[in-house]
Amino acid sequence: MNIAKLMQQAQKMQAGLAAAQEELAKRTVESSVANGKVTVTATCAGDVLNIRIDPSVVDPSDVDFLQDLILKGVQEAITQGREISAAEMKKHTGGLPIPGM
Repeated sequence: MNIAKLMQQAQKMQAGLAAAQEELAKRTVESSVANGKVTVTATCAGDVLNIRIDPSVVDPSDVDFLQDLILKGVQEAITQGREISAAEMKKHTGGLPIPGM
């Protein structure tokens, strides 16, 4: 086994991972719940960028319902982003389990 070649491959993989993570931090996903009444936009890195709420679901006497919709939308957007991120990382690692990825 050639150690120099192995190190080169590791550096190439590391560079690919860094580039993919940077791209994923910019890539967005959108999740809509309650037939589009609440829409959440987030990055694949898990940052929530925007939440849109249709005024028809704003009921001061039922704040719990609105909170649940928002939470569900955020959770779905983050889950979508994580799935995309995991798929992209797998492409660069060849399926190898790398801690922290």
